[in-house]
Amino acid sequence: MIEGKILYFARAGAANTDDVLCICKARADELGIDTVLVASTEGTTALKAAAVFEGKRVVAITHHVGFKEPNAFEWSAENIKRFEDMGGVRLTTSHAFFGLSRAVKQKWNTYVFEEMVTGTLRLFGEGMKVVCEIAMMAADAGLARTDEDVICIAGTGRGADTAVVLRPVNLRDFFDLRVKEILCKPHF
Repeated sequence: MIEGKILYFARAGAANTDDVLCICKARADELGIDTVLVASTEGTTALKAAAVFEGKRVVAITHHVGFKEPNAFEWSAENIKRFEDMGGVRLTTSHAFFGLSRAVKQKWNTYVFEEMVTGTLRLFGEGMKVVCEIAMMAADAGLARTDEDVICIAGTGRGADTAVVLRPVNLRDFFDLRVKEILCKPHF
């Protein structure tokens, strides 16, 4: 039997970011985990993670170019430079769960398989959907190994409020994804 600890936040959102990073740093050190995946819309959370996890590999998974408006990327040039100067690696690509299914939804106002999967994961909170998604995106890009555990951090809106230890899988192997430990999440 393995006994663990989960911290539940009273509210979701960015106010929890510093606590999430502290929890994750301690657990990564305990488990000897060297790769940290973090969802980051504008780079703020990624910069904080890179500072906290100095000496570890921090991979920031961003929204794709055009997510909010055509040809626009949400990270400023300053945040990109600062993050890369801190040794961070950035992955900007389409969301694993929303590629073509989002296009089908917008064009024909109908839902496809991915929408059902994301709806189910959101039963545990928005961050839980995102940690699973970014782990597969990083694995598919070769930025996270599928034979090593990682710390995976995400949130609800901006900032971080959810963190897990998981073993990444490639998207084609989605049903083999295993969240090994929930470190923290909002208490809904």
